[in-house]
Amino acid sequence: MDQTTTSQNVEETAVPDTFNIGQIFTIAGGHFVHDTYSAFIAPLLPLLQERLATNYAVTGSLAIFTQLPSLLNPLIGYLADRVSLRYFIILAPGITATLLSSLGIVNSYFMVALLLFAGGISIAAFHAPAPAMIGRMAGKRVGTGMSIFMASGELGRTLGPIVAVAGVGWFGLEGMWRLMFVGWAVTAVLYYRLHDVSARTSTKPAGLEEAWPQIRRIFPVLGWIMLMRTGLVVALTTYLPLYMQDEVEASLWLAAAALSILEGAGVAGALLSGTVSDRFGRPSVLGWLLFISPLLALAFIYAPGWLAIPLLIALGLTVLGPTPVLLALVQDFFPDHRALANGIYIGLNFLVRGLGIWLIGVLADRFGLTIAFVIGAVTAFLTLPGVWFLPRRTAVTK
Repeated sequence: MDQTTTSQNVEETAVPDTFNIGQIFTIAGGHFVHDTYSAFIAPLLPLLQERLATNYAVTGSLAIFTQLPSLLNPLIGYLADRVSLRYFIILAPGITATLLSSLGIVNSYFMVALLLFAGGISIAAFHAPAPAMIGRMAGKRVGTGMSIFMASGELGRTLGPIVAVAGVGWFGLEGMWRLMFVGWAVTAVLYYRLHDVSARTSTKPAGLEEAWPQIRRIFPVLGWIMLMRTGLVVALTTYLPLYMQDEVEASLWLAAAALSILEGAGVAGALLSGTVSDRFGRPSVLGWLLFISPLLALAFIYAPGWLAIPLLIALGLTVLGPTPVLLALVQDFFPDHRALANGIYIGLNFLVRGLGIWLIGVLADRFGLTIAFVIGAVTAFLTLPGVWFLPRRTAVTK
């Protein structure tokens, strides 16, 4: 009886006012390793395209299969507001590592797609409750918490292409499954650190009817912003290795390095953007990032080759920087329904991203990757009207 009571008390711990740095960095560390494996997809696309003999649209559409389970994110988020889903966070790194390290052992498009779909379920299970748990542990410094969380993911996506290509070099595409054991080691660490920590975001049960008026007010605006920038984001984060190999004629290593440079700069962008938005306000910081990033993308496409690395760094800072700000906005507007709102955001984001991957692939097949990249960049300017419709809130920290 005493043990049960103690367990219930842990589950119902009130949302802290302090910034719980230990638990935040534990979850962020899990995010880093988890997203290292989820970043295997893009750098392996050239090899999968060669093996499967597919065009750009069909090859790029493989990444869509990891997006489809995002439709479950609102449900996962709804559950996470009512019960603790800590084991989703704990198990996801090991499961994702297993599935995405096994892409080389199958030889058909169907089986590759099936592995990616299963990996997408694991990715969704991690990303719906984890940011909400970070928001709970960050107290009033939600922007800073989101920056740390997103920067760890960007760091993982920076390392992922290098690890994937190195794994191919060490073991061959068929032997990459050996890389999964690191993921399970991290799952063991997460179990040790988090097995008695609640992943619930509120002690009050969350009801959809309570959140619906705010959902209807906020998410159409966020959806517009996500839709208009998705072409630019997927062009750079999914098709960049193909662009570097086919348009710039770079090697597989250089193509993967370009993606790592972009994602590496995204680490700094994620760390800075959410923290700065705590001080200067979310819409202001978001507006500047959304204005500058398409300009830099166009410069990357048409500038001389010697500017490629500086522009990739600048793109990482600005193209990947808005995500922590958007996540912090979601946490700000839904303090009692954080996991539900985060699940809706991530589900919508992944759904829009899947559409963007397909559209950029179709444009690349018809007009070439360069034109597809230009269209993605120009369309991103249409995000700016959406920023004006976001409700203004003052900065949350001094």
